[in-house]
Amino acid sequence: MAQTTHGIGGLAYDASKRARPPELNVFVALLLIVAVFEILGRLIIGDSFLFNTRPNVDTLFNVPRLTIIILQVSTVGIIAIGVTQVIISGGIDLSSGSVVGATAMIAMSFAQVAIVNGNPNPKAIFPEQGWLDLPVIIPILVGIGCGLIAGLINGLLIAYTRIPPFIATLGMMVSARGLSRWWSNGNPVSFPTESFAGISNGDFLGWLSFGLFSWKGVNPVLIFISLAVLFHLVLTYTKYGKHCFAIGSNEEAARISGVKVEHHKVLVYVIAGIMASVAALVLSSKNLTAQAGMGITYELDAIAMTVIGGVSLSGGRGSIIGTVIGALIFGVIISGFTFLKLDAYYQEMVKGVIIVGAVILDQWRQRRQAIGG
Repeated sequence: MAQTTHGIGGLAYDASKRARPPELNVFVALLLIVAVFEILGRLIIGDSFLFNTRPNVDTLFNVPRLTIIILQVSTVGIIAIGVTQVIISGGIDLSSGSVVGATAMIAMSFAQVAIVNGNPNPKAIFPEQGWLDLPVIIPILVGIGCGLIAGLINGLLIAYTRIPPFIATLGMMVSARGLSRWWSNGNPVSFPTESFAGISNGDFLGWLSFGLFSWKGVNPVLIFISLAVLFHLVLTYTKYGKHCFAIGSNEEAARISGVKVEHHKVLVYVIAGIMASVAALVLSSKNLTAQAGMGITYELDAIAMTVIGGVSLSGGRGSIIGTVIGALIFGVIISGFTFLKLDAYYQEMVKGVIIVGAVILDQWRQRRQAIGG
């Protein structure tokens, strides 16, 4: 029998009505999207999207394509880890893309070499101060400091002035973008030290490969996965995580229960700012340059990843695992359209449809739970 009686009052438990984990539903969606591109690839261009069809390669899967899928979403995925915590807490962050641009410009200014091809660095920002060829820890700390300050300002405005998160982070978005353009009069900042370039392009733990393969260039993925694991554990097993869900579900109830709501909101936005700064360090290191336009629309992509991953825009529900799967869905869509040789603007249209569809599904799920469906 499906129903059993237990507990006080003989409450009935129907195992058939037990809800599946939201992450499982998102993972099934990922598999369906991969299957669609696999079928379309074989029908339209006669090639496989997922599997390797070259006779001179022994691997079953198309490893280069899978690597590219993960690489191209890892930077925005780092931002999405912070955005996930903000949305679970009942907020929103529109400033992360602009914080990426400003942080990249400022951090790269402290990561420049003094000599380029035997001549003084033509793009050096601080030659008179002698802040060139600095240890890599300095631009890293400067970058993280930029994200921390941006997140702190967002959090203080939202927690203590009661400005809606949309307005507060929108103001930061505009201000940070202006700062990134002002910093070097709109000129790119280039020529980083080798150690700074190694943040993204280094051969991480290459000795583990015993010369059989290279880890070179996969650092963004490793950073993304490491941060995802860390904050999954934090949200699942710590008081910080429980307070995030409590505030997002019912802020007043959380306050009555003794949660320091204002302090927690500031902390959440600080973490989101730091995640944006880490993404900026990864991106500028990978590109070997920083430009004022870096990070444009990254905040929207990060929000979309979280929503696709099952994070409720109403707050109180979601997970880092779901966000990671949502990021993979983004990567599969981008890679799939490139694989089918379709124009890039179709990607934007499809992403818009997916975002709206994910929000509609979230609203439907909430209504169903409200009526006990």
